[in-house]
Amino acid sequence: MGSVSQAYLESEPVKGARSLISELCRQFYSLGWVSGTGGSITMKVHDSSIPKPQQLILMSPSGVQKERMEPEDMYVLSGDGAIISSPSPKPYPHKPPKCSDCAPLFMKAYHMRDAGAVIHSHGMESCLATMISPHLKEFRITHMEMIKGIQGHGYYDELVIPIIENTAYENELTDSLAKAIEAYPKITAVLVRNHGIYVWGDSWISAKTQSECYHYLFDAAIKLHQLGLDWSTPDHGPIQVVKGVPSVDCRMNMSKKARIADSNCNGKPFPRCIVLDIEGTTTPISFVTDILFPYAQNVGRHLSATYASAETQDDIKLLRSQVEDDLKQGVIGAVPIPSEDAEKEEVIAALVANVEAMIKADRKITALKQLQGHIWRTGFENNELKGIVFDDVPEALEKWHASGVKCFHKLF
Repeated sequence: MGSVSQAYLESEPVKGARSLISELCRQFYSLGWVSGTGGSITMKVHDSSIPKPQQLILMSPSGVQKERMEPEDMYVLSGDGAIISSPSPKPYPHKPPKCSDCAPLFMKAYHMRDAGAVIHSHGMESCLATMISPHLKEFRITHMEMIKGIQGHGYYDELVIPIIENTAYENELTDSLAKAIEAYPKITAVLVRNHGIYVWGDSWISAKTQSECYHYLFDAAIKLHQLGLDWSTPDHGPIQVVKGVPSVDCRMNMSKKARIADSNCNGKPFPRCIVLDIEGTTTPISFVTDILFPYAQNVGRHLSATYASAETQDDIKLLRSQVEDDLKQGVIGAVPIPSEDAEKEEVIAALVANVEAMIKADRKITALKQLQGHIWRTGFENNELKGIVFDDVPEALEKWHASGVKCFHKLF
């Protein structure tokens, strides 16, 4: 925006946003989200004539009673976070004005997610939801109607929210919040253990709506836990208790399918085996998206090196069958694969073209997943790939092994 004129600071868009933050904070106070001067809210001043990254940012001050704030109490910041306008001091017993301690965290949501508003709540539900299973790095819930209120999710989806560890000072959370945002590209919130939650949206309406849905889901999980029911499985059946193994913790470390199967036990003994997923369960999602997926692009190299093996020939046979069906159905990107008598290079070139089209379309088909699994296995065997697991995974595996539970890893 260049230099901001006083006239613009007193314009209707800015004045309207100031008043809106005051009104919302009063509502959030009544909900218990910003009591004791805690919590905060920020939003961009919507002005269609100004590109979103350059729009002004309004932010509530720190250490003040949020339900008593007036429009003139807000800080005005530029799109890059520089303070443009500060509120005037108030007489005793008010403290001197101070921009929100959450400012660095808010700016991460603005810059990394192109947010239009961010809400930081200290609501009890968001705090307790991180304490039910103290060592878990994620909160998971599925088959609840209010999940539909979270951007990019539906009733049948599993909602996963990362949990970062609390620190003595709010701004010290900045790096861990940024890492969580980067590792979970689908999320619109990050939980802080024993503290609260940060929620962002494209607009203040989106941020407010999702905040309400998140708090509802946390409250539901807490109440289901009190009833001995599992909020992380579709039927929300009884939590399975196994001697020497943390019931809820171990179930939430299972893959979604394993937890679904376990939820159907209806009081029967704990299953003799557990199938663990990779993404977000044993391993950061970033490892899958930034390392495994790019490595799986080495289709041509893998096929050339292993072409004569029975395993690769089986992969090719499966891909050939899939492509034949795709050609019949007119699937975009499908190209004929030469016969088995054709030159090796011709067959591989056609296979690579089809696989690249399948990956681009994000198809969940056996032929593709089987080949990717074999490519990854080769990468690990050749020391070109090195696995990463969360800190709590080895401990969980040891406990399950000690209890006689066999563990298997879902590779693809």
